Amino acid sequence: MACANTSWSEENFSCSLCLDVFNSPVTTACGHNFCRTCITNFWDEQVQYKCPVCNEIFHTRHDLRVNTFLSELAAQIRTTVRVKEQPSYGPSGRQDSHPVVPLKEEYEVKTAHNKDAEREIAHGGQVFTALIGCVEKGRDEFNQTVQEKLKSTVKRAEDLIKELEQEIEDLTNQSSEVKRLSHTEDHLHFLQTFRSLKDPPPTRDWTTVEVRPPSYVGTLRRSLDQLEETLNMERKKLSDAELKRVQQYEVYVTLDPDTAHTRLILSEDGKQVHDGAVVKKLPDNPERFTWYTCVLTRQSFSSGRFYFEVQVKDKTAWWLGVARESIDRKGFTEWTPETGYWTLDYDEDGLVFNDDPDVDLPLRAELQKVGVFVDYDEGLVSFYDVEARVHIYSATGCTFTEPLYPFLCPWLHREGTNSAPLIISPNMFRGLTCMIFFFNNSIGFNF
Repeated sequence: MACANTSWSEENFSCSLCLDVFNSPVTTACGHNFCRTCITNFWDEQVQYKCPVCNEIFHTRHDLRVNTFLSELAAQIRTTVRVKEQPSYGPSGRQDSHPVVPLKEEYEVKTAHNKDAEREIAHGGQVFTALIGCVEKGRDEFNQTVQEKLKSTVKRAEDLIKELEQEIEDLTNQSSEVKRLSHTEDHLHFLQTFRSLKDPPPTRDWTTVEVRPPSYVGTLRRSLDQLEETLNMERKKLSDAELKRVQQYEVYVTLDPDTAHTRLILSEDGKQVHDGAVVKKLPDNPERFTWYTCVLTRQSFSSGRFYFEVQVKDKTAWWLGVARESIDRKGFTEWTPETGYWTLDYDEDGLVFNDDPDVDLPLRAELQKVGVFVDYDEGLVSFYDVEARVHIYSATGCTFTEPLYPFLCPWLHREGTNSAPLIISPNMFRGLTCMIFFFNNSIGFNF
């Protein structure tokens, strides 16, 4: 997997007040993070307690506690990312404990996006050039096949004409010889020669001979089939590369028991869920599903990109994807983007993307793990067959206006035929580089 640009990780693990990698980071009620010293000093100089980023005003001063998760990540970043230490000075003239990011590094961050776009354009150009080459090769092979068929037919016709001309010549010669012999007065010579002339030369029965025009039935179809096979191979290569790119945005998510239907059994680590076939007595809080056997994750996302994987192996029915925060969790509802669901549904009737109308999808044999990628800002939700490394379906042009939650529904137990659990990929991230990519895309992640 490609490594993230290290300058990006500095920017996204940096306090917006001191511009340095977080030192004892704390989180305000509005969800923004700062160094504990920075936000404390900032509030000491303010009449009102407000967030320096969004300007939300707090009526009381928070008892700020260190965000241990972010602190650990920042510590790892400090050990892997080189930060150029340059002294800076505050209003008092004393040297800050925090360095100023050099202008060169800021420039590199700003130009990184341009480089990414240029690299993507170059890659896309190579792909389309290769596809055009495949089409042109298929066209040339088709033309060559047609020309060869025509050439073969013409040659056969020419050979038959030559054979017929030879027969005519032989018969003409024999006729001339018979005519000359009929005028001879040497009876002995006539009798001796006649024996060799009495039988005509062998000839073909030309009444059964015909030269049909070449048949091109199926020629174009076979050429298109070959082209389709080549394009499918190229498409598989692209799907593999695409999956590698979106896997860079894999996030750490765990299931929220407060949202789980009372029939569902969640694992202690919050990674697995299955139908226990028994309704448990649990508080009917507003977040809990009471109609469908569904569950959401603790984490929600309100910007950027994120990706997660769910194992569906050995299940006969399941439903998964993402859902917006305001979905109806208490009653029956249609599962469509309009009602807040962007999901795949699998059962004995096949695989569909839930919409109005549903989008029927080819049933993939041995589908074991589904990858879900969301680009919140672009309005994109994509699904992948992780094991086969191919794209399943993408919903484009989506409009997201509120937090999205990963959504899982293992469906009913069905007397043991669907007892296997849905399992969220246990990987916290695909290495530290994925953490960097995660924060680089400014995902609104609620811990």
